[in-house]
Amino acid sequence: MQNNWIDSDAAALVEELAKKGVNEDLALRVYTTRLLGRVPQLVLHGGGNTSVKTTAKDITGQEWDVLCVKGSGWDMGVIEPEGLPAVKIEPLLRTRNFDSLSDEMMVELQRSNLINSSSPNPSVETLLHAFIPHKFVDHTHSTGVLAIIDQENSFDLAQEIFGKRFGFVPYIMPGFDLAKKAAEVYKQNPDVDGLILDKHGIFTFANDAKTAYDLMIDAVTAAENYVEKNRKFTSFPKADLPANIEAPEKVLPIIRGAVAHVLGGGEYERFICDYRTNDKVRDFVDAADLAEFATRGMPTPDLSIRIKNKPVILPAPEAGKMTEFSQAVEQAVEQFVKDYTAYFSEHDAKDDIKRTMLDPMPRLALIPGFGLVGFGRTYKDAKIAGDVGEIFIETVSGAEAHGAFKPVEMGELFKLEYWSLEQAKLATAKKRPLDGQVVLVTGGAGAIGKATCEVFAEQGAQIVVADLEQYKAEEVAAALGNGHLGLACDVTDAKSVAAAFNKASTQYGGLDIIVSNAGAAWEGAIGELDDATLRKSFELNFFSHQTISQAAIEIFKAQGTGGCLLYNTSKQAINPGANFGAYGLPKAATLFLSRQYALEYGAIGVRSNAVNADRIRSGLLDNDMIASRSSARGVSVDDYMAGNLLQQEVTARDVAEIFLSQALASKTTGNVATVDGGNIAAILR
Repeated sequence: MQNNWIDSDAAALVEELAKKGVNEDLALRVYTTRLLGRVPQLVLHGGGNTSVKTTAKDITGQEWDVLCVKGSGWDMGVIEPEGLPAVKIEPLLRTRNFDSLSDEMMVELQRSNLINSSSPNPSVETLLHAFIPHKFVDHTHSTGVLAIIDQENSFDLAQEIFGKRFGFVPYIMPGFDLAKKAAEVYKQNPDVDGLILDKHGIFTFANDAKTAYDLMIDAVTAAENYVEKNRKFTSFPKADLPANIEAPEKVLPIIRGAVAHVLGGGEYERFICDYRTNDKVRDFVDAADLAEFATRGMPTPDLSIRIKNKPVILPAPEAGKMTEFSQAVEQAVEQFVKDYTAYFSEHDAKDDIKRTMLDPMPRLALIPGFGLVGFGRTYKDAKIAGDVGEIFIETVSGAEAHGAFKPVEMGELFKLEYWSLEQAKLATAKKRPLDGQVVLVTGGAGAIGKATCEVFAEQGAQIVVADLEQYKAEEVAAALGNGHLGLACDVTDAKSVAAAFNKASTQYGGLDIIVSNAGAAWEGAIGELDDATLRKSFELNFFSHQTISQAAIEIFKAQGTGGCLLYNTSKQAINPGANFGAYGLPKAATLFLSRQYALEYGAIGVRSNAVNADRIRSGLLDNDMIASRSSARGVSVDDYMAGNLLQQEVTARDVAEIFLSQALASKTTGNVATVDGGNIAAILR
């Protein structure tokens, strides 16, 4: 493990934060917390915390002795001083004399003694940090250390590697009881450099930041060196796998569909997928005994919050045999659900606490010959599951390499996964209507396309912005934030469409909603229009919608969870304008195309709807055309744009919101929604 401390960097941060009123203690705490948090093998998505004992002033100016400890929700790798809330330390220390303290009372104690009431909740391990007298306390879930302590003989190994330099704390769930036990072990030998927490992690401490950090790096390095020195093998014995593995874009929609949680009435709770593969992952998932050692539990119990009590093991996806693969995946997921339900029932029955079972779907899949897939209701959650999956593999691999992976028992995982504090977080979590759904918008960088991307993203959807210009698509995607995807896509080119859909499926696991929006208008009297222009318009304004729809149907079928096709058909499909036949004719065909898809694919849960819009400022109706038309009619630009029954201009966002309403109308298909402010000639009869 590399030591990343640099004196000049530490001094620079101390100087920088001093200008903001942050004292040197807290500045150095921020510095070393970032050093630890930037190494996945030490800290990953909440798996660690740090603290410093210092002083702070409250709002009245009174100075207090405080513990600044990592706050809930903060990423240690990018932490700021605000992420280390200051808690008055004396009330924390008084609890050492308590016989018991519930988790809820512990949280109340910590919050009621915050210097700043708006601070995040201090770490659940705050009391442990307080009970250790040293100024700087560091805690990580080092994969190297876990490879040692996730063994049957963890105490003996810890003694062999660390000797009397580290105390050994038997496994206890984080909270008051663990803090008291750790303090008791420390008191037996106050000269120790740190504590090893069985099946959990490692603490180091010192009276200066650098020493505490150095001790952590040294201890982790010792554990890693032990594993390497005593390694029994460099690669797992391999299973007999198919010679040819199917491409990710074919495999992932099947997996994604299988893990969608059925809500009833044709509704599903969908998940975003995060697919990963590399040499380390493949060595693990291709192992002959994968199903045996990979399902024993979690290397450290807090991982159960992210990826449940174990991963699901899926079959190898042999090329050309996707029907068989789909059936086998469904069976594997069904078995996982049965096992998880039994796990919940067994451990929930052991006390009188009222709990609600979480959805029983896996959050991590291991697939021989293929890799791993993390699942999440958002792209962020899926990426976290993928990150944790890689650390799971690294830790279990290390444990198996020199011994046998022996994690804490399932009952302890249950206690943490269904911890009252975690249940409280879930109860307050707000779910957006399109969380877990992937939406592809063609013409996504245009006025209507961009507005549609924005409106759907606001409702939780993961967006694929498809546009003829790559850089424009990427600009829109970047502005949306949260890992949305911008792709170049020529909708008149079947190969370009296939490439875009394959990329979307590989990136997120599949697609749920398609907004087929790309289009352009050509003018000319229909009796005088050359064939080339009319055919060009049909290619873009009709045939491209068919190409997009066919690609979508293939994915929808693989997922088996239905889907939604939405088409921009324009008022020209219903109320043709003079000299716009080249545009209106293919748009009318597209309107009926939407109805054909509604007719033929409703049986598999695919909904198909169209939007009929008029006079929207966009690439079709640019400023020059607006000026020309308003002038020809002898009215102002504003009056022309508001030339409807409601006398209001219709915007691109208005159109986007109609698309959204159709996407959310789960029992509506074959619908044509008009958004034009009122045009009698375009009203459907």
